[in-house]
Amino acid sequence: MRIAHIITRLIIGGAQENTVLCCEDLQKDFGDEVLLISGPSPGREGDLEEDARRRGVRIIIDHNLRRNLHPWYDLKAYRSLRRVIGQFQPDVVHTHSAKGGVLGRTAAWSKHVPAIIHTVHGAPFHAYQSQAARYFFRNCEHFAARRCHALISVADAMTNLLVDAQVAEREKFTTIYSGMEIEPFLQADRHREAARARWQFTSDDFVVGKIARLFYLKGHEFLIDAAHQAIRQNPRLRFLLVGDGILRESIARRIAAAGLTHHFRFTGLLPPSEIPKALAAMDLVVHTSLREGLARVLPQALLAGRTAVSFDIDGAGEVIRHQETGLLVRPGDTAELTTAILRLAGSPTERDQFASRGRLKCQQVFCHHHMTGRIRQVYERSLQAAPERTKIIQRSP
Repeated sequence: MRIAHIITRLIIGGAQENTVLCCEDLQKDFGDEVLLISGPSPGREGDLEEDARRRGVRIIIDHNLRRNLHPWYDLKAYRSLRRVIGQFQPDVVHTHSAKGGVLGRTAAWSKHVPAIIHTVHGAPFHAYQSQAARYFFRNCEHFAARRCHALISVADAMTNLLVDAQVAEREKFTTIYSGMEIEPFLQADRHREAARARWQFTSDDFVVGKIARLFYLKGHEFLIDAAHQAIRQNPRLRFLLVGDGILRESIARRIAAAGLTHHFRFTGLLPPSEIPKALAAMDLVVHTSLREGLARVLPQALLAGRTAVSFDIDGAGEVIRHQETGLLVRPGDTAELTTAILRLAGSPTERDQFASRGRLKCQQVFCHHHMTGRIRQVYERSLQAAPERTKIIQRSP
């Protein structure tokens, strides 16, 4: 097949890692011709462009394709996407992210692409927006959903959310968990001693880690408040914050104001290849985001032999089964979060049992080759269902 992927930006993040691995697999495992179209990735969140090129993925950076709404640049991006799609003539256009999804699907539809697919990594409308913003983004998704042939959700929770919002009918959705390279996480403990030394933890420290951009709605404030309470009962607790972002300074000030600077470490921005090493330094993982399709850190933690405490949001419960593979707490409930951290800090047997139960399942469903194989089946079904005039045309070599 000839396949074009479209995403708004290639920062270091779950949707972006998922997309790059899918592009690589389509080429290597299936012999497809793949083009990845992305907007620029400015700021402190890193980018995966160089990594994607090393993997052999052909990339076009469209500087008009920007994350924030901007009618002038959005119109230019739409026109350039139509032009590139017209030149590339893909059998499949697969879009990601809100802006890339709306502009990409609309452009592909206008060029009569036989199969148009969109992955919902996280809904662009949510409870923490104004009512007007929710209404606008929901209508954008409804509009774009009518201009694609299939929708992929990274969690059942995303399907339920969009169906309930009447974005599209349930039959249009397929849940495919976001794939990753699982072997480095399975081998994470080989790095434990070096990783703990790197971030200056002693053998007596109990390290609680959070992996997330230092950004709004990622919930660092809840972890800091819980840490303030938990450390009073367990002074051995230490906290490792993995990631960077525009809230770095304000988070550091909040930690200092609570008198917890000695208990917290910042890693700064780490490339995906370093995440297993960061997990190796941890004893427990926390996930306190207020919204997230399905955070990759949750299966990554279980693969690395670490259980997690997570706010019970979106798809978290599809990986962290309460009292089975970890603990779920109510979003924003710092008292419950504190209790969960202290409980698992004091129970190594329970932590090991939770992690071992989740590890096998994650090995089965979060391997990126498994993900890409299922995604390609969606492509095939969509092409088979296409009208005769738009069916895939076999091209000469």
